[in-house]
Amino acid sequence: MNRLRSIKEIENDLLKLNDWIYKDNKIKKEFKFDSYMQSIDFINVLSKKAEQLNHHPDLIVGYCQITIEFTSHDLGGVTEDCLNMAKYIDSIAPGGKHS
Repeated sequence: MNRLRSIKEIENDLLKLNDWIYKDNKIKKEFKFDSYMQSIDFINVLSKKAEQLNHHPDLIVGYCQITIEFTSHDLGGVTEDCLNMAKYIDSIAPGGKHS
């Protein structure tokens, strides 16, 4: 069962991720891209996984950059699903472009 993670659990989990931060009851990360279309392609790939898992991020799309935020809208905080999606996103992100 998916459950809310404690702040201590979240902080420990974030040590295993690349540059994700915990703020305002969500985890988030900014990604930079060489082109606008590269960022849109990235969104299309991650959105398929999000739909498959029924766990969708909040996305802020700018020119050649995306901010991704996860929180469980149903449970009101960070869950294991949020962290699993963050791990997945790190695995598909272009190398060296994280902020």
